[in-house]
Amino acid sequence: MPFSRSGARITHVSLGTTEPAVNAWRPWIVAARPPTLWAAVAPVLVGSSLAEHDGVFSWSAFVAIMAAALLIQIGVNFANDYSDGVRGADTPDRIGPTRAVASGLISPQRMRRGVAVAFGAAALIGIYLTVLAGPVILGVGVISIVAALGYTGGPVPYGYRGLGELFVFVFFGLVATVGTRFVYDQTAPLDAWLGGVVMGCLASAILVANNIRDIETDAAVGKRTLAVMLGRTRTRAAYAGLLVSAFVVTALGAVTATAPPWTALALLAAPLVVPLVRIVGSVEEGPALIAALKGTARLQVIVAGLFSGGALI
Repeated sequence: MPFSRSGARITHVSLGTTEPAVNAWRPWIVAARPPTLWAAVAPVLVGSSLAEHDGVFSWSAFVAIMAAALLIQIGVNFANDYSDGVRGADTPDRIGPTRAVASGLISPQRMRRGVAVAFGAAALIGIYLTVLAGPVILGVGVISIVAALGYTGGPVPYGYRGLGELFVFVFFGLVATVGTRFVYDQTAPLDAWLGGVVMGCLASAILVANNIRDIETDAAVGKRTLAVMLGRTRTRAAYAGLLVSAFVVTALGAVTATAPPWTALALLAAPLVVPLVRIVGSVEEGPALIAALKGTARLQVIVAGLFSGGALI
């Protein structure tokens, strides 16, 4: 028991258990990577707004789809944290947010359980979505989870072989957007595919911004991302190309009436591309590239919001 200078005992009074509880959850919140969760929200907004445009929207379906999408994204982030941690890909030289397994905040065993919980909860919601939309959605869910686990895990992690951007484009662009739209009335109209391309380009750009920041550290541990394979100059061009493509596809959809005409509101976000391309194209230091990464994620949400708002007009 500690004493004051006068010899009187000092009694420590607990102010409650809130802080320890918060501290216990903080590593999991870090591992979930909250800034990346918008990549799961955006395609659900786009697919659901197109369903509302067609008069088939349902709030119960929307809530279920959104919850499943977020859980899958969290599961992907947990699995990535685990795999990079046990493979030694997250070294002390890495620039960016703390990784839970590599830093020792969460043990590999506990993180494996976290992955199972996230994907298990998504699967339970998937049962409800299967009742709504049939076995196609069940198949999509199973393939999505298997693909997520193979991204940086398994015997041949394709995220380490330059295929990460393709995975993101397909599953967080096309599958997420078209799959969302499909749940409402079991159709996959052309405008949903167009929205999926837009979301896929922007989601892939987020990953490119992340990987260009980590080129040196990834290369040092043998993690051959697309950025490592292309080199900094060509990766910068790929990043700019993805952002520009998202707006070109949006414009074509509105002009050709492939998508609801007011989805052209998303073009209002085009000026935001300029500072992002400037940063990625000229900066190599980590902090600025982290800002570009967050800015790209913010751009996707803004585009999704404007696109969705246009679909609702």
